[in-house]
Amino acid sequence: MNVTLKPFNFAQAAARAGLAPDGQPLGRARGPAGGEGVGFQQALSSALKDVSRAQADASRMQREVQLDNPTVSLEETMVAMQKAQIGFQATVQVRNRLVQAYSDIMNMQV
Repeated sequence: MNVTLKPFNFAQAAARAGLAPDGQPLGRARGPAGGEGVGFQQALSSALKDVSRAQADASRMQREVQLDNPTVSLEETMVAMQKAQIGFQATVQVRNRLVQAYSDIMNMQV
């Protein structure tokens, strides 16, 4: 077996991870000269849409497997279901932390 290694391209790896070459997340403001970044509301809305889309895709794939569609594999379906579940759990944790932060702020004495 002949194994060849390609040289590591950091810029491509960073782009695949959603990062700029300087390590900052893409779409994030980089200070005064960076221009307009994504606001919290837009980021939260986008994340919720992504979780909803992942759940819908997992549900669709699950239905296709149940109907014996040969183009949808059980493995892909299970991975999609796990991704949707992890995304949902992360969303619930973010919501819990936001509610806790709101409660803490409201209970502060002025």
